[in-house]
Amino acid sequence: MATVTQHTPGSPCWFELATSDQDSAKQFYSQLFGWSSMDIPIGPAGMYTMFQLDGRDTGAAYTLMPEQTSQGVPPHWMVYFHTPDCDASTAKAVELGANVIAPAMDVYESVRISMLQDPTGAHFALCQPKQHAGAGVVGENNSIGWSELITPDPAKAIAFYTALLGWDTKPSSTSPVEYTEFMVGGQPMGGIMKLTPEFGEMPPCWSVYMMVADCDGTAAKAAELGGRACHGPFDAGSVGRIAVMNDPQGAMFNIIQLASPMH
Repeated sequence: MATVTQHTPGSPCWFELATSDQDSAKQFYSQLFGWSSMDIPIGPAGMYTMFQLDGRDTGAAYTLMPEQTSQGVPPHWMVYFHTPDCDASTAKAVELGANVIAPAMDVYESVRISMLQDPTGAHFALCQPKQHAGAGVVGENNSIGWSELITPDPAKAIAFYTALLGWDTKPSSTSPVEYTEFMVGGQPMGGIMKLTPEFGEMPPCWSVYMMVADCDGTAAKAAELGGRACHGPFDAGSVGRIAVMNDPQGAMFNIIQLASPMH
């Protein structure tokens, strides 16, 4: 039950739910994964909910802002990547073809962040830790342990993120579909897969995987709580058992029961 106190530059370090119903989302994720929640006032924008597992931060939630809903932004999970210098990394991302959604800014004394859109259309964020180090638990059951980019152009995405974040990548030898893993400091952190017609109208996006001990049981419980399975549960080669879920507000997330430990 170790607490993560720092993240390697380039790795996913924070996970944030933008939702249309913050109170309902708190109840859903707390009942599904055993997370506790703590609300922090953020002025006129309302409350920022910190999710915790056994006292360690797992991620957060906030209510979609009016300007987001007016632009048709749906409920979603956002992945933040660690950088020691948010301003420099944001500038580099622009040089590499990214669009800036929100420029580098301080969030009180906690972190410095920016919001970007990669050259293939997926949104992501950069995070320079200050007083807050990021997620205090990753890769344990009932926490987020994997981040995945679904993109129409995996090659372009790989070139962008490796140049920006210093990843190493390799084709997966265990996935039943074409899949590229990315590694930071030699540790697998996530993957990249192609956005195909089977995904329907889904836009390019980052998604998160919650690790669970029982994929089928968790998917069934999520349905009881108002969520739904979009795909699965299904066996993903020798990786494990996966289900692609929507929470009650429509935000997509994945659950995975690993066939063997990640590390």
